[in-house]
Amino acid sequence: MRILLVEDVPDLADAVQAHLISLGYDVEWCSNGSQVAQLLQENIFDLIILDIMLPGRDGFAILSDMRRMRNRTPVLVTTALGAVDDKVNLLDLGADDYVVKPYDMREFTARIRALLRRQQGERAAILTFGRLTFDTVNRSASVNGANLDLTRRELQLLGLLVKKFGTTLDRERLIDRIFTDEEGVGPNALEVIVSRVRKKLEGSGIDIVTVRGIGYALRERTQ
Repeated sequence: MRILLVEDVPDLADAVQAHLISLGYDVEWCSNGSQVAQLLQENIFDLIILDIMLPGRDGFAILSDMRRMRNRTPVLVTTALGAVDDKVNLLDLGADDYVVKPYDMREFTARIRALLRRQQGERAAILTFGRLTFDTVNRSASVNGANLDLTRRELQLLGLLVKKFGTTLDRERLIDRIFTDEEGVGPNALEVIVSRVRKKLEGSGIDIVTVRGIGYALRERTQ
């Protein structure tokens, strides 16, 4: 499980990162709120631990932008704000849970486990975006109720993009997930699959967007 820790207090960040790594998590630390958007474009995270009071951009703005872009990555907010109105505001913006500083590390870790379990459960569900439906259990996709005829690699690509809807997935990581080491992969192999899936998504209201220099994202059509 890969976690993004957004925290501007170095001592606290070091302690949290070391604790989570000792539990087997892969943790990337970011100390400035203005760097988060770029990190989310270039990486796939299973959970985000988000402080509210940050340099650059505060947690409220980061969370609001994530949900507006339909990034559904679970967010555990850590905050010194203890007022009920602040907590309600965070949940309304799309936070999945929160802990108030200073927090007990055992409770903190238990909340992380709960969010990751919930996310794994959601992954085993039927996901719907626009007129596209993707069944992660039966590994099938349909548009307006009509099943899409997808090859194994096309289905793998669409599945990866659907599970991270709105998030840009790195081109090299997609290649690693879709093709095996034993297969000879041409320079345009991924692009060919993307093009085929794009055509099959016509009429769904959803498109595969090319993010220049990075990779691809599944998003709603703008026109």
